[in-house]
Amino acid sequence: MMEKMSSANREDIRVYGAARCHKTQYYLNFLKERNLAFTFLDVEKNEAFANELRSLYQTGRLNFPTLMIKDKKLRNPRDEDLKKWLDK
Repeated sequence: MMEKMSSANREDIRVYGAARCHKTQYYLNFLKERNLAFTFLDVEKNEAFANELRSLYQTGRLNFPTLMIKDKKLRNPRDEDLKKWLDK
């Protein structure tokens, strides 16, 4: 499922996660509440997304939720850290 939002570039923010995951839902809502454009990549429903996520980690594990803000990888970031990277 690709989430569509109404702001600038959806490719700048990617959320790797699973629809059933409460932490993933937390970050999706966090971004929606701020009207930020993002792409949600459900790693349980799409093997290509799962492989993309695995390639981000040396262990090759599905560490989700993981947010990519441009080239910055954030794994379960605290709100303060997420806000800091979103403001850059």
